Order: sequence, then C-alpha cells, then structure tokens
Amino acid sequence: MTLDDSPSTELRWWSIPGRFLRQELLPVLTNLRLAIALLLLIALFSISGTVIEQGRSPAFYQANYPEHPALFGFLTWKVIQVVGLDHVYRTWWFLSLLILFGTSLTACTFTRQLPALKAARRWKYYEEPRQFQKLALSAELDTGSLNSLNEILQKRRYKIFQENSNILYARKGIVGRIGPIIVHVGIVTILLGGILGAMTGFMAQEMVASGNTFQVQNIVDAGPWASTKMLKDWSVRVNRFWIDYTPTGGIDQFYSDMSVLNNQGQEVDHKKIFVNQPLRYHGVTFYQTDWGISAVRIQFNKSPIFQLPMALLNTNGQGRIWGSWIPTKPDLSEGVSLIAKDLQGMVLIYDATGKLVDTVRTGMAAKVNGVNLKIVDVIGSTGLQIKSDPGIPMVYSGFAVLMLGTVMSYFSHSQIWALQKGDRLYVGGKTNRAQVAFEQEVLDILDQLSSPSKNDDQTNTTESLASNPPL
Repeated sequence: MTLDDSPSTELRWWSIPGRFLRQELLPVLTNLRLAIALLLLIALFSISGTVIEQGRSPAFYQANYPEHPALFGFLTWKVIQVVGLDHVYRTWWFLSLLILFGTSLTACTFTRQLPALKAARRWKYYEEPRQFQKLALSAELDTGSLNSLNEILQKRRYKIFQENSNILYARKGIVGRIGPIIVHVGIVTILLGGILGAMTGFMAQEMVASGNTFQVQNIVDAGPWASTKMLKDWSVRVNRFWIDYTPTGGIDQFYSDMSVLNNQGQEVDHKKIFVNQPLRYHGVTFYQTDWGISAVRIQFNKSPIFQLPMALLNTNGQGRIWGSWIPTKPDLSEGVSLIAKDLQGMVLIYDATGKLVDTVRTGMAAKVNGVNLKIVDVIGSTGLQIKSDPGIPMVYSGFAVLMLGTVMSYFSHSQIWALQKGDRLYVGGKTNRAQVAFEQEVLDILDQLSSPSKNDDQTNTTESLASNPPL
C-alpha cells in the first residue's frame, strides 16, 4: 500500500468539501454586510418592479420608454427588455438574490442563533465570589438570604434553579432568544413563497363585454412551472357591468357582476366585484382594473335592433373616447359616426364631413340622412386582471411568523446569580437588552434584600389592616 492509497489520505480528501464549507463559505454567507447588501438589492429591484409596469407588450415599453430622451438618461425600452425589468420577479437574477439571501439567513440561524439559544438554555452556578467580578452588575451584601432572594425573584417571574442552600441561578425572557430564530424562519418562508409564486403563478388580462362568457386565455406573464389546465374546467360570465358616477360626472366606482360556470353551464360561484374586492375561485383571482365601451345597440325606424362594435380611438393622450361608423343606406354609400366617452348614455353623432349632427342619450332618436336613428343602449366592457399565485398563502404565513418573532425579540433575556458564603450574600446579573431597566430591577432587588426588617414591617402592617379594617 502506498502513502497516497492510505485510509488517512482518503479521509482527508473526503473532508475537503466540509472544511471548505466551514472555513470559507460559511463565514461569507453569515456576514452581516452581505445580508444587508442583499436585502437592499432585493428592496431596490422590488421597487423597480412596482414603478415599471410589468408584463406589458413590447409596443407599450417602446411608446413609454423611448430611446430619445431616455428616462434618467439610461432607462429605455431596450434596457428594460434586455435586463428583464418588464418581469422583474421572474428573472433568474432576482430569484438568485432571493435564494442567496435565504441561504444567508439559514446559515446564520444554524451557526449563530441556534448556538446562542442553546447556550442560553444552559446554566452554571457561580461558586466563588471572584466569579461575580466579571458581571456588569454585582453586589456584596451583609444582609439578606437566598430564601428571601428566591421569593423576590419568583414574584418577578424568574425561573429559578437551585441545587443546594447556598447557590442560586435565575433567568427570564428566554423567549427573547427564540425571537430572532422565529424572525429568520418567517423571512425564509416569505422568500420561499415568493419563489413559488414566481415559478408557478401566471397573470392574464381580459376585456369582456357585459353579458359575455369567457375562459381565461390571454396570459401575458407566467412562470416556467405554471399550469393553466384548471382554467379549461370552468368559465366566467359577466352578467352585468356598470359604473357609478359622481354628481360632477367623475367615476365613483365601477362594478362587475360575475358568475363562475362549470362545463355544464351551471353556476358554481357568484360575486359582485369592484376595486379592492376581487373574485377568487380555485386559486385564481379576478381583479377589477379597467373598463371600456364594447358596442352600441341601435335601431333604424322600426327595424330590428342591431349591435355594432365600438373601438377605442387614438386621441394622443387627450382622454379616452370610443367610436363606430353606422351605415344609413343599404349600399353603405352614406353613414354617420357615433362617439361616446363614458357609460352615462350620451352619444355624439357626426356626418361624413365631420360635422356634429346631434347629441342624444340612450333611448332617444335623431333624424339623420332621412332615417330615424335610435340609440337603444351603450354596452360597457370590464377590464379584468387575472392572477394565480400559489405562493401567497406561504407569504402571508411568513409575515405572521415574522411579526410573532419580532414581538418575541423585544423580551429581554435576564440572568441573575447568587452565592451565600457565611454571612455574605453575593448577587450579580446581566441582560442582553434594556440595560437601564434591568439595572433598575437589580437595584430594587438589592434594596429589598438590604431592608428585610422594613419589608417585614410592611407585611405585618398589611396583614393587620386586612384582619382589622378601619371603621
């Protein structure tokens, strides 16, 4: 057997990865500066994903983020699409930041927080007076006893450990040592929920006319593991869409009355949605985000009622209006244009030369090109944003755990040692936070120990008053 083939050499080769992990990688992962830098980067890119519209078409970014002039001197549609700022939360680099941050927190939990908790749960007695000198707070008394100290600490909700009559250890607030671990668990849970949602969720947008039934198909953004098979098992009918207006003509609120239908056309869910009140069904959420005008219903003289589509017109940012061209002769040689800007029922009628002919409301008629044109109704359409995010329950749970851990972290872990040696009583203590409050507590305890006769007099007076109340 050669030296290279010896078991000790083989063992050393197997130990290299573990040694590299402990000595090289773990110190980097548990570095506080790295964690803060990752957190700031995640916050920065999360803000960018909120400010920059996500999941829009390339034409949208070309129109809103032109190359000349570039926003802030560098932000153009090319930068947005190359870097992935149009879908920040699903880019490989953002997910890598989340994974790295979660790994850093996990490493810190196992290498620092758990050992700190384990150390806090262990205790040792101080059996020599010199051991109290290293404590930030310590005192030597010629009065008092361990029994008196035991009673005082019990009233202050300390957990007491005492093996014999001359040494004592007490602590409280161990939950404060558990708090940081719970905080880390909450943050990691939030990160896992975000990654799960980014990889398996999707977002769709639909513009549906009032009275129509649709299945979710227009998916604009989806994770690589997203599944849309369940969308084929049901459909949604927009029973009615309407808008409530303020007395001044502004939009107060817009509503969609919606029904979820199974493959047999039976209603399995129903809800009236509006802004901040979505419809949720089988993990898919329907948000009310937009509105439009889809069609106009008209009648010529006593003809049947026709429904003609209305299209959104380009006004160069001067507001939204919808228009439609209506033929007034069978050979389509003449016609008029109908213009509407809202669902309050007012329609403007223009002739072929662009001259305003009349202004009518729904239910009214106007004489144009020799025929009686009646506006029966203006049909609105609801703009829906549809999202599926399986990670949301995990994210909400993570936030709940995070808040719980934050509250737990506010508890101070306080420790007190005592030693009775002859007629001398040594008392000392330390805490991990709220130092001033702990100092005051220790001073109060020492004051009670140094004045036992006064305490006894107060106790006897209280008992006397209780048995013989004054008239």
